[in-house]
Amino acid sequence: MTEPPRESLSRVRWTLAALAAGLLPHVLHLPPWITAAIAATALWRLVIAIRQRPLPGRLLRLLGAVLALAGVLASYRTVNGLEAGSALLALMAALKLLETRILRDYVLLILIGCFLLLAAILRDSSLLFAPYYAAATWLAVAALAAVTRTGGVLAWRRAFALSGRMLLHALPLAALLFCLFPRLAGPLWALPNSSGATSGLSDEMSPGGISDLSLSDAPAFRVRFRGPAPPAVERYWRGPVLHDFDGYTWRRARGAFLPGLAPQFAGPRYEYRVMLEPNNRNWLFALDQPAAWPADPDIFQTFDSQLQLSRPVTQTESFELASYTRHSSSGSIPLSVRRRDTQLPPGRNPRSIALAAELRAANADDRAYVQAVLRLFARQGFSYTLTPPLLDLDSIDDFLFNTRRGFCGHFASAFTTLMRAAGIPARVVTGYQGGLYNRVGGYWYIAQSDAHAWSEIWLDGSGWQRVDPTAVVAPERLEGLGGNFGEVATDEDRWLGAAAWLREMRFAWDAANTWWRDRVVEFDRLEQRALFERLGIPDPDWRTLGLMLTGGFAVFLAWITYALRRELLPRRREPLTAIYDRFCREAARRGAARRASEGPVDFGARLKESLPGSAGATDAFIEAFVQARYLAPAQAPDMQALAGLARAFDRSPGSA
Repeated sequence: MTEPPRESLSRVRWTLAALAAGLLPHVLHLPPWITAAIAATALWRLVIAIRQRPLPGRLLRLLGAVLALAGVLASYRTVNGLEAGSALLALMAALKLLETRILRDYVLLILIGCFLLLAAILRDSSLLFAPYYAAATWLAVAALAAVTRTGGVLAWRRAFALSGRMLLHALPLAALLFCLFPRLAGPLWALPNSSGATSGLSDEMSPGGISDLSLSDAPAFRVRFRGPAPPAVERYWRGPVLHDFDGYTWRRARGAFLPGLAPQFAGPRYEYRVMLEPNNRNWLFALDQPAAWPADPDIFQTFDSQLQLSRPVTQTESFELASYTRHSSSGSIPLSVRRRDTQLPPGRNPRSIALAAELRAANADDRAYVQAVLRLFARQGFSYTLTPPLLDLDSIDDFLFNTRRGFCGHFASAFTTLMRAAGIPARVVTGYQGGLYNRVGGYWYIAQSDAHAWSEIWLDGSGWQRVDPTAVVAPERLEGLGGNFGEVATDEDRWLGAAAWLREMRFAWDAANTWWRDRVVEFDRLEQRALFERLGIPDPDWRTLGLMLTGGFAVFLAWITYALRRELLPRRREPLTAIYDRFCREAARRGAARRASEGPVDFGARLKESLPGSAGATDAFIEAFVQARYLAPAQAPDMQALAGLARAFDRSPGSA
């Protein structure tokens, strides 16, 4: 049996709306040809429904499926993963529109829209998009309610009202499962790595090839300390350590398995939680010298004290760490490490080598030599800038003797070279320094603009020690790049600094996003345990969780049964209707039942003919009822009087 045209068009519109809601978050991530193909197919299906044209044949649909598969393979080189899988599913959903004939087809397409919405949530679950996801879910449920209604498609007002009540009824169950369902150690599914945002750091550093270093305010990570935070001059967040130098570029020691020395820690121990942003790298940034990290086989420490992961970070992740900012090593440096960290390329930067020899001759002691080099940076006209001139192939010579203008990478590179030239083991450490404190959220915000480079040198009796030559030239750099730091402050920094309320609003929004991510998106076993402790249930086992879930389900089922009973049972009639129904029942008992098409006046006229002995009582009741129903309340009789007239009709003589 063919559907009525109006009903078919309504179903198509509801289905297209639900699909569009699921597809919209993917539009910016899809190739333009896929978006255009989906839009054209949807428009084609809508025209077919409006004009009641036949659907395209099977051969055309099969050809479209083959072309869609080939196009996705050509664009993504795979059909696997979040991006390619979502693109293929969106195209197949558009093709499915061209064969929708029965109710099952419409329901399937609406569910595909829900699945696409879930894929969008996996890509970006930030607080900014949460209202849209909620509205799109409401629309999808309304579409399901509308197209599956027996006897015709629901009007949009009734569909949204019904779906809203359904979602509100489901909220307690969703909250119950969210809080009490046991959290597993890992994710329920694993997605192939996507090409996420890249960090502001690299495992190489060529300061001589950069003439304009732009600042990015994008977050690198956030840190929440369990106690007081270290002062700004000690907030160095350790990243890649660079050992190999070719005279122009510093690189990590690839494939090197060098021995490390366990440091002896001193001073306060800082415990904190790092909330790392996606950077598509396997680096875990820790404060200075990490002392404790999660017992996770994916986390390990390299010989040069950097924490790394065995996988790239493609989504926000949190780690509990502990560090010390004061440490020493009483042992001697291994020969292999000394050889590697004093190596310089032969024939490169000869003037710098000669300068180091001159300073070394006047300062035989390592510590005195370090101070002499730092005095050189402080007194010889060096300046900090984000727009340094490009350097020649012998970049250290050009920087030390010609330009003398650069940023942290220039100073760390030159200082480390001068240390190695004097026989002092030295290496370049990259990472972040400083950060801004968010008073609203109670955490430190480390931006990409806080990226920094410094040096570590080996001093006998002290071990590896941090030396930051940038602090000698621009000590304000250790307080962060914001505020009034001259040319290194961005226009946004100056603008926000001039309007404190804008900065506070920005902090409040970032704090809300962080709360959403920590307490909702990343609600893991630790957060669940903390919730139970706040509820007075410390460390519940599986049996306790099962009992809590069972009890919660029982309460929910009792509540939903009560709510559905109120929804489905006929509502109590108003007094006026109840009195009129009683009058009609009495008339029916006498053999003059009211017809479905009769109003009160027509019914009263026929009743007087059928029951002439009750004509007076009938006229009195019908006149009073019409006044009560259709006239202003001031002119209508009260319910007690109307009930008396109904009883008078009951006592009146006459039968059909």
